[in-house]
Amino acid sequence: MKNLSERDKKHIWHPLTQHQTAADAIGIVKAKGALLWDDQGNEYIDGIASWYTAMYGHSNDQITKAISDQMQQLDFVMFSGFTHEPAVKLSEKLIPILPSNQEKIFFNDNGSTAVEAAIKMALQFHHNNGSKRNTLIAFEDGFHGDTFGAMSASGLSSYNGPFEDYLLKVKRIPIPKTNNLSEVLALLHEIIQNNSCAAFVFEPLVQGAAGMKFHSANGLDQLLKMCQEAGVLCIADEIMTGFGKTGKNFASDYLEYNPDIICLSKALTAGMFPLSITSCSKKVFDGFLSEEVHKGFFHAHTFSAHPLGCAAALAGIDLLLSDEICERKKVIAKQHQKFVELIENHSKVKEARALGVILAIDLNVETERYGNLRNELYQFFMTRGVVLRPLGNTIYVLPPFIITDDQLSKVYAVVKEALELF
Repeated sequence: MKNLSERDKKHIWHPLTQHQTAADAIGIVKAKGALLWDDQGNEYIDGIASWYTAMYGHSNDQITKAISDQMQQLDFVMFSGFTHEPAVKLSEKLIPILPSNQEKIFFNDNGSTAVEAAIKMALQFHHNNGSKRNTLIAFEDGFHGDTFGAMSASGLSSYNGPFEDYLLKVKRIPIPKTNNLSEVLALLHEIIQNNSCAAFVFEPLVQGAAGMKFHSANGLDQLLKMCQEAGVLCIADEIMTGFGKTGKNFASDYLEYNPDIICLSKALTAGMFPLSITSCSKKVFDGFLSEEVHKGFFHAHTFSAHPLGCAAALAGIDLLLSDEICERKKVIAKQHQKFVELIENHSKVKEARALGVILAIDLNVETERYGNLRNELYQFFMTRGVVLRPLGNTIYVLPPFIITDDQLSKVYAVVKEALELF
């Protein structure tokens, strides 16, 4: 009988894959904790929590039980005209841990659609107020998803290339660092003065797909201040950074100025269920209140507020706030910093950095995002039993909070071995 990889090739079209040249997909048959097993019996440490979703570990007993219990009670009901306990309870549990100005949550089904809804909210907010604003502000090299609005805000040509002529109008600025803040602020001021800007869309503190690029909280605060004083809504894309990865519950918790809108997904349901949330302030929500029906937000997803996803999210928040997870986050953050100190002066390392459970290492070599070096490193890590997906010349580690010390040590050892061989 053919194995999964062979059967897969007949009908499956994989994401982010050039099937003419790509290696066969690996058939995964089991996942538990920080480990994956393939159909050949090989074991892998999931060093990136499967695109930073399974932060409490795969097949977490607490979350699987919550989903199982929920499906016996209410599997699904459409969310237009109806509500249900898991959605209401999730709103009651999530709002208190979000930045203090957040008051309403809108449900979607994945990260891209969370950003898509946020952009549409911003454009319609101004339209409802009689102001046609048609320009977004975004960081260079940002990534916000693959639907058209989210893709417009993104700045990575490897994803956007064929669609550039069809995207929304976007003005881009560099990420703020200590040595360029005055120039970035001047450019932002010029953009706001010369364009009808509706929203500033940004990944707070860490740009994920760009290679885990870090930027200044103080600098970002100053950008938010300038935007909000000009009536530009600020949209924080916390799809990657949210739920504890930067050390705090949300990267926005490092900021003095709160975003007007926040996008959440991935670790929201711990990778157990496709669900996302676009939260907003009272000011934004009130901009849609009117006796005129068409001023409402006529945007919907069939599976909005899916009860099973809400149940997973509720269990995930309980885990996020638990003493055990809080302690593990601190341990991983300290271990990451120690590893940075160990390898930051290596001849192959251009820069090493860590924030919370995010570790990134830029190599002293130029390569394309999906170039040969990246592919060779990926295969090298897999043969050593560690799942890491380099972003161009950046190796990053973003493990589940529950990864053991021994498992984390193996991840570091494999990365260090790669620095000696490549």
